[in-house]
Amino acid sequence: MEQEGALRQADRAGGPAVDERAASPDRGPLVSRARIIERARRAASIVAITAPAGYGKSTLLREWAGSEDRPAVSLTLRPFDNEPSALLSALATAFAAAVPEVDTFMTIAEQPAVGTAVLGQMAPKLAVAISRVPDPFVLMIDDVHEASADGCQDVLEVALARIPAGSQVVLASRQTQPFLGRLRPTGDVLEIGAADLRLDAAGARQVFVRLGAAGLSDVDFDRLLERTEGWPTGVALAALVAREGGDPVGVVGDDQTIAEYLYRACFARLDESDREFLRRTAIFDEVIAACSDAVLGRVDSKATLHDLESRGLFLVAVDRRQGRYRYHQLFREFLLGELEREEAGHEAQLHQDAAAWYETHEMMSHAIDHLLAGGEHERSVRLVAERAQSAYQAGDIAAIERWMTELGETAICSYPPLVVLAGLRAVLDGHAAEADHWANLLERMDDDRPAELGLPTLASGRAMLRAIMWRDGLESALRDATYGVSCEPPSSAWRDQALHLLGWALQLSGDVEGAVAAYEESVRQAMLFGNADSILLSEAELAIIELDAGSLDAAGAHAERALDVIDASGLHGYLTTCLALAVSARIALRRRETARAERLLARAMRDRVLCTYVTPVFAIKVRIELSRAYITLGNTATAAHLLHEIEELQRLRPAIGTLADVVDDVRASLDKSRALLGGSPLTPAELRLVPYLQTHLTISEIADRLFVTRNTVSSQVGSIYRKLQVTTRSAAVERAAEIGLLG
Repeated sequence: MEQEGALRQADRAGGPAVDERAASPDRGPLVSRARIIERARRAASIVAITAPAGYGKSTLLREWAGSEDRPAVSLTLRPFDNEPSALLSALATAFAAAVPEVDTFMTIAEQPAVGTAVLGQMAPKLAVAISRVPDPFVLMIDDVHEASADGCQDVLEVALARIPAGSQVVLASRQTQPFLGRLRPTGDVLEIGAADLRLDAAGARQVFVRLGAAGLSDVDFDRLLERTEGWPTGVALAALVAREGGDPVGVVGDDQTIAEYLYRACFARLDESDREFLRRTAIFDEVIAACSDAVLGRVDSKATLHDLESRGLFLVAVDRRQGRYRYHQLFREFLLGELEREEAGHEAQLHQDAAAWYETHEMMSHAIDHLLAGGEHERSVRLVAERAQSAYQAGDIAAIERWMTELGETAICSYPPLVVLAGLRAVLDGHAAEADHWANLLERMDDDRPAELGLPTLASGRAMLRAIMWRDGLESALRDATYGVSCEPPSSAWRDQALHLLGWALQLSGDVEGAVAAYEESVRQAMLFGNADSILLSEAELAIIELDAGSLDAAGAHAERALDVIDASGLHGYLTTCLALAVSARIALRRRETARAERLLARAMRDRVLCTYVTPVFAIKVRIELSRAYITLGNTATAAHLLHEIEELQRLRPAIGTLADVVDDVRASLDKSRALLGGSPLTPAELRLVPYLQTHLTISEIADRLFVTRNTVSSQVGSIYRKLQVTTRSAAVERAAEIGLLG
């Protein structure tokens, strides 16, 4: 894992990694874009360079960065960044590498968030941190088309909304970015397109000279430019053909597969050893020399990569010292086609060998991706199962979802422990319907295999999932939790979760002493395995028990330990944090720390939307603590609303033991404090909407994001304005930030 993290960090810090020229990077760009750069530097805060592959976008970024007096914050997006949390972390990491004196960036990068917390909390924090960078900078983001998801577009708009004076953002993409359309009316966006990047005759001649190709007549240059339409990569490829004695104009026809013809002309002139090397290493998004040696059975991959790069074969160094390179995307696509044509059936074995190397070097995410690409689903399901829990703890939810989507339900169901994990992931993400689906599948499964290292048995996992979801009431939950504990020995990474669930069941059965013992043992067990969720959940429960018993100091100690785990593990925005936040707010109120209490309550109220009927006991406990806090504050309207949500949960899951008595006590306290001392609370639906008020999305576009009607959003916006006592969208954003609903 350390090597994987180091490679990814180095990649993030290394600047625009994709160079679309056909010459060695050491020789500079084939054609200077200095005039375009100078015009863009003076024009606007945001510069959008949009053109298809091969127009020199990355080369332009590299040339611009090399000519800058301002620090360049450089980032190349990858397919795995097409998820809001991953994208935000990548942006923060790039700033942390370029501006290390601002430690806020690394803090943000290391705090994974999910759900509404990404846009509502972390993106505004990043925007504030960017606005406070002391010196002007230029942020260069390459391959922005990789961040095409709606949520990513929203993150970009919010995170880049406060670029300080004198700084610029430069975005290179194959496609127009939708969020820019919302900024165009400000007049602070300069757009550079394919027409601006096309080569003229002088540029084409310069390419031929730089690549050592024989010059063409004026007529032939005109024909070449007409047929390539000034496409820089097409001109460069034609020059390579000319250099090898071929007819560049004849190769470059009007055929839509122009690139393939040209690549074939270049490729065919290489010796078979080089052709084989290129074909086989094309399976990698990024070629690492050591991995290539292992997979191909060579010892000279680093030298070969350097040689091929120097010969202008669309191979670009990411880090020459480490022997890390990337192919131009079009070239890679061609090479993969050659691999399939020349070595049909061998690609799967290459992926499997690559997976073995990555697994040996503890780069498990890459190993899983290659196993999936190689069709090794049986091995993949086990690795995904082994990796899923740690990936969740690290906030890498996008990877888990990608793996499970790639595997598909049939493959997941072939390995029952992975079905357990799929159900738990859905529960922890607040996806009620999906959690029910996996739970129903588990009930129909039969598997008596013993537990594998780090994974629960089917019976144990099914019992724990039943207890979490409280599907059959208190007695069943107590049996299931007890069974889970009996199945998971002290050497099991799942024992702490079973103990926490046993604490729930014992507490709701009236055995508080037994519950305390279970929670305390859960904490000790979780600390051994680094299971942050179990620590903060059990510490929160212990804090509530101590607070209700009148031991404020003891309660505070438990609550602080839970909050420390949230910060240390970066679990912001997770369902599991809500109870710790809520009880910590109650403790702060007891200590008359009202401002701190309100901040904690704002976070818990925002994230409580993840606490649904799929985890009814936890969802009710969270709302009980929140209700108690708001009653203390005198905000009975909010407390009443929370009690209404509890009633809805009780209707779906009525058998909640002594928790029902606690709800009755809270309702009685509310009846004694009916004086209305505050506005109505924001409903879960309104809280989902608040982060989008930061963007330039229209009411209709927000409705599309939230899968509701335009009228629903319009009504909710009006309600938000009334409750926040504002009349404009900007004022609502400011007020939401003041009370902790944003940022």
